[in-house]
Amino acid sequence: MSTDSRFRYIDREKSWLAFNARVLQEAADESVPLLERLRFIGIFSNNLDEFFRVRFAAIRRLSLSGQTGEKILGGISAQQLVKEITEIVIKQQTESLRVLNEIEKELVKQNIIIIDENEVSEEHENFVKDFFIQKISPELVTIILNDLAEFPLLKDTSGYLAVKLVMKSEQKSSVLGLIKKAKSEVRYAIIEIPKNTNRIVELPNKDGKQYLIMLDDLIRYNLSSIFNIFDYESISAHMIKITRDAQLDIDSDMSKSMLEKIATSVKDRRIGEPVRFVYDQDIEKDTLKFFLSKMGIDASDGVIPGGRYHNRRDYMNFPNLGRFDLLYPPRVPLPVDGLSLDGSLLNKIAKKDYLINAPFQSFSYLIKFLREAALDPKVTSIKITLYRLAKNSQIISSLINAAKNGKKVTVQIELQARFDEASNISYAEQMQQEGIELIFGIKGLKVHSKICLIDRIEDGKLKRYGFISTGNFNESTAKIYTDLTLFTSHQQILKDVSKIFDFFDVNYRIHRYKHLIVSPHYTRSKFYKLIDREINNAIMGRPAYINLKMNSISDYPMIDKLYEASNAGVKIKLQVRGICSLIPGVKGMSENIEAVSIVDYFLEHTRSYIFCNNEDPEVYISSADFMTRNLDGRVEVTCPIYDDEIKKQIIDTFNIGWKGNVKARYHSEKFENKYRIRAEGEPIFRAQHETYNYYKERLETLND
Repeated sequence: MSTDSRFRYIDREKSWLAFNARVLQEAADESVPLLERLRFIGIFSNNLDEFFRVRFAAIRRLSLSGQTGEKILGGISAQQLVKEITEIVIKQQTESLRVLNEIEKELVKQNIIIIDENEVSEEHENFVKDFFIQKISPELVTIILNDLAEFPLLKDTSGYLAVKLVMKSEQKSSVLGLIKKAKSEVRYAIIEIPKNTNRIVELPNKDGKQYLIMLDDLIRYNLSSIFNIFDYESISAHMIKITRDAQLDIDSDMSKSMLEKIATSVKDRRIGEPVRFVYDQDIEKDTLKFFLSKMGIDASDGVIPGGRYHNRRDYMNFPNLGRFDLLYPPRVPLPVDGLSLDGSLLNKIAKKDYLINAPFQSFSYLIKFLREAALDPKVTSIKITLYRLAKNSQIISSLINAAKNGKKVTVQIELQARFDEASNISYAEQMQQEGIELIFGIKGLKVHSKICLIDRIEDGKLKRYGFISTGNFNESTAKIYTDLTLFTSHQQILKDVSKIFDFFDVNYRIHRYKHLIVSPHYTRSKFYKLIDREINNAIMGRPAYINLKMNSISDYPMIDKLYEASNAGVKIKLQVRGICSLIPGVKGMSENIEAVSIVDYFLEHTRSYIFCNNEDPEVYISSADFMTRNLDGRVEVTCPIYDDEIKKQIIDTFNIGWKGNVKARYHSEKFENKYRIRAEGEPIFRAQHETYNYYKERLETLND
């Protein structure tokens, strides 16, 4: 196999788009409940927005810099990659429109009808007009564009209607006495679609059917009310959307605090360079030309034709309409065996470690842990890292409660958590007001670790408790993101956790850790050693395997290390939800590697790493993926699992995921996203269902 990078790795950005194609597959899957299919359309659209704001924007910056970027991009120039990505996205957009039209036809069969402005019946007319007057008109922003000296700034989080008004023209007599019609004046306007109202408006039921209208169409229906001061002969409105470069450019002014710098940079993001312009493909050519010209947009900015509606991420909040038969059955998070939300968690954790696998098990244990610590007279301090938080965070409430009870609370909050900067700034200001000590990170490093440490005085001595997680301390995302959290009172592990907080405080001092694997100093080298051990065992004829579950793998040196292990005979199984730049199953390079992705009703976010170690498995949970930024450019924590029962749980659930034959797709060089094929007679095995059943059966067995 050639060592040329073009043949050894899959492009990161194309691999990411392949992941989003898997999301779109869920929307197209007729076995998925109908309203859930709409939710996947919303997730697909939201993912694509973020892709253009971050990943595509970075490539575009590189392409405009005059550099090819081939070394960074793995053998393809930035200019060529921009072109290829745009082609892929146009195809995906076309497919998403086809799927959406198919879903809408199925909705009609279920007596759920989405109408447009031309289909408003007499029974709905008064409702639509009143709704517009009472709820929409007061907050509507409408701008006439022709006479403006400067084109208004369009937000990249909003949808707009591009309006064209053809004015009535006067008829004039020519010198020959003929009536000649003067050329009609054309005026253009822009309407910002309000974000404070649900995009999908429910109309009164009629004849046993449920009716809805998109907010865009409700506004279109009332265009005459908006523009009634103009004498026009025709009016049209088509949706457009702009996506801007969301990269934060941090001010180097030493006189400003980090909070001020991030706040300023977030505000500046609104004027970021446009990287994508999506438009209704039915828009008139002159209208499209007017807007592109006025906004200074050319083909390099990702000009993409789309359907009638953009910002389809709003389908994530499509109303359930009381049609629970068209949704996945709700699954109540299970309790953890041996751990009660009624009693003291600290007393239980003092005796043994516990593992929470959310959302299969309840995230409420984390809230309970912090609330108990806030009230416990023996607890003297709480330290925690925060990356992404819920809108109304119970975590923040618990920490403030602890501070009010005299605990010393220290919070490392990552102000540069992508798209959560404004929220984290607001929470930081709130915590500062309550006397909580804040740490804003380390220059050049994001803090992505998920750790909490509690100091408690017991019998005059310090005893530590804490938890280490693969995911954010966010009770909203914990309902749909799969993540593992280890509760422990293992004093040596927690001593290492304490060293990490010391590093936040004095970051020129690099600590040594006896148990934890910490980026950016040790993660890469430690994983190399673990892989090397499996290579040596394979060469010696001993059992050797590596089972890895993560979000993404795109670090080329780490991929090469896994290729080396494969060539030595190590059996490698990868469950990678998102980007997979590794090419599995290639003879002479990766023939002992298999890689799958599971996309189902929960988002697979768990990071767990299992190494055979000659049939004495070493098991880890981690905040880090195998991406260069996680290994070398962030503070990440990987924690060993010492409790045999918890080890077994992680190994068992990995194996359950690996057996999945319904929602598992193969990673491949050609991005086919082929489903894992069931062998003849093999029963259906849906990994997420079976993981829930695994924990349910454990409880039932223990209660018998």
